[in-house]
Amino acid sequence: MLTRSRSLCSPVWGIARLFVQVIFSACELGVFDLLATSPCALSAQQVAQALRASVDGTERLLDALVGIEILHVETQPQDGTALYRNTEVASVYLAKGGAKSLHDLAIYQSQTTYPLWNNLADVVRDGRNQNQKTFGIPPEEVFQAIYRWVSEKMLKFMGLMNSFWVLDGHDVVTAFNLAGFQNVVDLGGCTGALAREMVKAYPSSSVTVFDMPAVVEMAAKHFLQENNTLKFQSGSQSLFFRSSTKYAPITSYRVTILMTCTPSKYTRMLQESGFRDVQLCRTGKYYDAILALR
Repeated sequence: MLTRSRSLCSPVWGIARLFVQVIFSACELGVFDLLATSPCALSAQQVAQALRASVDGTERLLDALVGIEILHVETQPQDGTALYRNTEVASVYLAKGGAKSLHDLAIYQSQTTYPLWNNLADVVRDGRNQNQKTFGIPPEEVFQAIYRWVSEKMLKFMGLMNSFWVLDGHDVVTAFNLAGFQNVVDLGGCTGALAREMVKAYPSSSVTVFDMPAVVEMAAKHFLQENNTLKFQSGSQSLFFRSSTKYAPITSYRVTILMTCTPSKYTRMLQESGFRDVQLCRTGKYYDAILALR
């Protein structure tokens, strides 16, 4: 959703996009993973050799990361060699093995979201989704196309979905007081990351993740955590809505829609589907929350 801001019209916006691309490129190349696992700081030549990249290009990228304070650099007094290492931010958020890794999110943004920005003028002109023009996929088939991918690409997408809730999950599930809802279903819950935040915030609630069979199978294989209390149920969304009482005596739905719409459009969509008392809460994070009753 676009908001009017002077920064969008200033040179700072272009510089910001350049900084983001620097981080995306480093994620794709594996810079942060290499430095996170190295017992000591590395030179540009060592990094380039490990990543099979050019020394000149690698040194420029590393220096750019130092400039935006994502990497630390130390200069050897003996010969002036620059040695690079991760900052805490890089190790925690940008390395694959980081405690709150956003690595898959960065890769997805680089390969999927940023190409869509090239069609911003068309979005403004016709107000339509640009997936068809950018990737040749109709907007209504985006998720079906994702889950038709081979397992490796599907796993990366699921990693992306998992990353979304690393920073925002707690804020979303606590935007409204949901303690009164003892049976909760996260429809299209993917890896269960948001549902886990729900369990942490409302330990007395029974939380079920409902998704397609292939997704549930992959989640069980790659994303289950120790002491897992989540329940996973596979099926189709149409099956869920036809027989929702089978899974829980649901009197309300917590609706999380991962699309880009205005609040008024969300409200209209929900009201047309029979929901009432639609409430919106701004979380101050990437995702806001909507609560609606039916």
